Amino acid sequence: MCINIRQERSGDIESICEVTVAAFLSAPHTAHTEQFIVKALRDSGVLSASLVAEHSGRIVGHVALSPVTISDGSVGWYGLGPISVVPDEQGKGIGSLLMNAALAELKELGANGCVLLGDPNYYHRFGFEQVAGLVLPDVPPEYFQALLLQGAYPKGTVTYHESFSAQG
Repeated sequence: MCINIRQERSGDIESICEVTVAAFLSAPHTAHTEQFIVKALRDSGVLSASLVAEHSGRIVGHVALSPVTISDGSVGWYGLGPISVVPDEQGKGIGSLLMNAALAELKELGANGCVLLGDPNYYHRFGFEQVAGLVLPDVPPEYFQALLLQGAYPKGTVTYHESFSAQG
């Protein structure tokens, strides 16, 4: 299977929405607002990177990166997500390709690190780990993970952009 990972284009927006809806349709622990989050990030101008996975001209996956705020004043930190792969293509390595491309993009941006909310059994393979002193309120701490790219881990409360509250 030949998968092309690239930056989103303006003509991809509807397909990205469809991929995101499909990917989270049966997912546990979701309010099914991920497609609205991506749109709000884009509309707010804070979508730092938006990568798509394309197979035979069809968009089959997507990942978003956006800046986060940390209460200790640390800068250069980003949130990864949502990340989506259409159900009929899951388990084929597309999510891993998107993750690796997103991490490469963060390095190009000069990021200090990245946080995400997700299954620690999956994201550990990319170097993400729970970090003492770095918290996202109201979520089980084992699901909030970070990856240091340079410098030192910050300590404090992480806040995602207000777009993560988008409902529609």
